[in-house]
Amino acid sequence: MRAYPVALVLSAAVLTACSSGEQKAAAPTPSPANAPTTSSSSPANGKKTADPCALLPADDVSKAINIPGIATKPGPAHSDPKNGGKATSCEYVVQGKTAGALAVTRYEGREAKPADMVAAIKKAKPGAVDVPGFPDGAVYYVDEQKTATLAAAKLSGGVPVLVNYTGPVKMTKEMMTPLVRTAVSGA
Repeated sequence: MRAYPVALVLSAAVLTACSSGEQKAAAPTPSPANAPTTSSSSPANGKKTADPCALLPADDVSKAINIPGIATKPGPAHSDPKNGGKATSCEYVVQGKTAGALAVTRYEGREAKPADMVAAIKKAKPGAVDVPGFPDGAVYYVDEQKTATLAAAKLSGGVPVLVNYTGPVKMTKEMMTPLVRTAVSGA
């Protein structure tokens, strides 16, 4: 399973909808699977973008899915010139297969409310449900590719940030909630 493109594509669609004043997700552009990756980048304001693999340790994922031996590897990075989103990702791998992915998308220079970002996801993804316990909002859904995603939005230093974990359909929101909560706290 290659879960990370879903997470990156979702990130692009959400802020496009929020920044246009609508709560309708725009058609996303697929991210290249072989895009160069970096553990951190230097945005214009001089702040470093957090390494997603450092935000969510492999041990946490291993405990959540009850499978030992999870390892991390940097996933693709993706920039969307349409909405200014800069996504970095981390893949969680067991025995050569992707067990999930974490994507963190920062929208430097954009204004969006976390509640609007979550509402855009809910509108774009049928069956999406709110996840309690996230101060700025979170949503969980299973898509047509049979992947489960939990996405949370927040403002970090005034910058809109979307953090999402995507895994196999068997991952419930109860399994994903602590993972995303851990990642959001450092994003």
